[in-house]
Amino acid sequence: MQINKSAEDYLEAMLMMKEKHGYIRSIDIAGQLGVTKPSVSYATKHLRESGHITMDPDGLITLTESGMAIAKKIYERHNVLTEFFIEIGVDPEVARSDACKIEHDLSSETFDAFCKYIGKIRE
Repeated sequence: MQINKSAEDYLEAMLMMKEKHGYIRSIDIAGQLGVTKPSVSYATKHLRESGHITMDPDGLITLTESGMAIAKKIYERHNVLTEFFIEIGVDPEVARSDACKIEHDLSSETFDAFCKYIGKIRE
């Protein structure tokens, strides 16, 4: 199932929160992404309906297997691209911002080829 860039950003943010804090809360997502609580509520509703997250009665969010897979894919792309941009001399903040823009649009084929190329030039 194809999801939009915004949903990918939410899932990626949730993964980063889970790794950093051990839990995921809507209010923290709003703060990390710089969006309003109603925006988070709207997004989490759709992510629940699509089966990418669950939410317990206390409001704690859990990534499902499909949500985790998408989040990990985007997070890996973000990290690989950011690291490469920094290596070639891009300011770290610009590198992170540019990686966030690009990470959603690369096909798996292109990303895999990029990773192979990076591996070769680092040898």
